Amino acid sequence: MGLGDLVQKAMYLGIGVASYAGEKAGEKLTELRAQVQKVADEMVDRGEMNAEEARRFVDEMVQRAQQSTPSVSKSEDRPAEPRKIEILDEEEPTPPQTTVDEMRQQVTDLQEELRRLKKD
Repeated sequence: MGLGDLVQKAMYLGIGVASYAGEKAGEKLTELRAQVQKVADEMVDRGEMNAEEARRFVDEMVQRAQQSTPSVSKSEDRPAEPRKIEILDEEEPTPPQTTVDEMRQQVTDLQEELRRLKKD
């Protein structure tokens, strides 16, 4: 198998995947339209909206669903270069020694109190 055959198969695979995704999206939109139409029909039956409002409602919901579907980002949307990340070599300031000593003393005191409470 040559490099040309591999490239051709990769191209066909890409086309197939895109076609399949398009079919699935179409099926989902058809299902959505049917569900929204059912809800709109029920609302018309209950007198909550008229037929014209129901039609506009269905069209609006399907349009919103189409707009909210993720689309392939265009190359114009991407920056020309990767985003630069700056790494700073700042060391975290250490707390003053008195604070560390105070914390150690608090931990020791709490441990002693815990032992005393366990005995009681």
